[in-house]
Amino acid sequence: MATTQTDLLVAGGGIAGIVVALEALRAGRRVLIVDRDTPERFGGLARWAFGGMALVGTPQQARMKIPDTPERALADWLRFAELAPDDAWPRAWAAHYVERSRAEVYDWLSGMGLRFLPAVNWVERGRVGEGNSLPRYHVLWGTSLALTRRLIDALRAADGGRLTTLHRHRVVGIERAAGRVSGVQVVDEASGAESRVDAPVVVVASGGLNGSHAEARRNWPHDRPCPREMLNGANPLADGALAHLVADRLGGQLTHVGEMWNYAAGIAHPQPQFPGHGLSLIPAKSALWLDHQGRRIGPEPLVTGFDTHWLCQRVAAQAQPWTWQLMNRRIALREFAISGAEHNARIRDRQFLRFLAETLFGNPRLLRQMQRESADFLVDDTLAGLAAKMNALTATRDVDAAVLTQTVAAFDANFARGASLENDVQLRQIRHARQWGPDRLRTCKPAPLTRRGTGPFIAIRTRLITRKSLGGLRTDLSSRVLDAADAPIPGLYAVGEAAGFGGGGASGKRSLEGTFLPGCILTARAAARAINQGG
Repeated sequence: MATTQTDLLVAGGGIAGIVVALEALRAGRRVLIVDRDTPERFGGLARWAFGGMALVGTPQQARMKIPDTPERALADWLRFAELAPDDAWPRAWAAHYVERSRAEVYDWLSGMGLRFLPAVNWVERGRVGEGNSLPRYHVLWGTSLALTRRLIDALRAADGGRLTTLHRHRVVGIERAAGRVSGVQVVDEASGAESRVDAPVVVVASGGLNGSHAEARRNWPHDRPCPREMLNGANPLADGALAHLVADRLGGQLTHVGEMWNYAAGIAHPQPQFPGHGLSLIPAKSALWLDHQGRRIGPEPLVTGFDTHWLCQRVAAQAQPWTWQLMNRRIALREFAISGAEHNARIRDRQFLRFLAETLFGNPRLLRQMQRESADFLVDDTLAGLAAKMNALTATRDVDAAVLTQTVAAFDANFARGASLENDVQLRQIRHARQWGPDRLRTCKPAPLTRRGTGPFIAIRTRLITRKSLGGLRTDLSSRVLDAADAPIPGLYAVGEAAGFGGGGASGKRSLEGTFLPGCILTARAAARAINQGG
């Protein structure tokens, strides 16, 4: 068996793994990255992600007069996450995040020439205000594709002949000698050839488990509904295998694996790259969220932007694994959006004037594209015609045109009574969201769905889509993997999603949204700092 030697082995070629490797190279170390994916997909899921980041105390917040502090952010985080009192390391990582996101993420990325949009968005407010008490969601100009490219460029610039990258390879074993990590066994997934790497330090950066639906279902909490069908918004190679190996053979603690950050409104990808590949919508706040029969889900209506965890449970509890988003063209032009770099070309390609125009006047380009490419995106001039198309798509007779019409009429009746007599939770949430300027730009003023000149009607079939694992290997604030006695396993680190974004599950049950990319950077920089200091 061939043997290679290196100072540091990084198992995983996503953002967290790249950041560790970059910081180690800059410190003069030899680094070997083992990445299961192809060279074209180096960077992992971040290549396709939107690039939103929850950050505390930034210049953007100061300019918008948002009085944020780490103390306030931590209170919001712990209230929303519902961490247990004995979740010491997740709590420590939550505190580290809010205290260090400005310096170690915002300032660090700014120093590389990356920029954020000036507006700070307000997401995950909580259904009763228990989430983000202030806007913290910053959008990376260029999406996270720009972040990925910039980090890869920096990695190559720091190479100096000390970096080796093995694509389409997998770590299948981790060895120990004299009480510490000593190397790994690697398999070439194309040829099946095995090799060995001698390395005194190994960093697990292999992502989560939600890319494997079998693994996600195996860990799904028994007290929460699980739909019969789901789409996949993660990388299928993120199957949790390496984290399980660390837990089973080396004694690492794998915690909170049943906690996941999924999304409630996915559609099938028109050009899927793997079975079940889905796109995550940013659901329109003004759309009516309907069950499989065309009835509004209630009694509390489903509205995005307040509690994604709760939305997923409500969708998963429905009689069928799909729900419907019902809107008209007026709503769709301003509010319909798809998460990720692929369908946000104006931000991804940094076309500011076009981005501004679509923000102010709507995005007919995206509507035309989805009507042309997506079977889940249905359009008709009448509700009766729309009901027929909904039934044709699902091969059922579930949606009665009269029921769909009555659903819309019941909602529109709010406007006939006048604003002073409105009594609808969704309308109250929309009006609250529109108090914040950036949300006002992206949220329609409430109006009847059947108002003249706002058609045609649009129905989008949506399904729950898997995304992130919130649990992972328990780590300390140096990203060292901890054993059952909470003692570090010498030479072994875990970063990013493999570590539950810190401590084995820093976000608990709910994320304040936008904590994942910064969590990858923070955990990776902590690991690199400890490694470079000889830890």
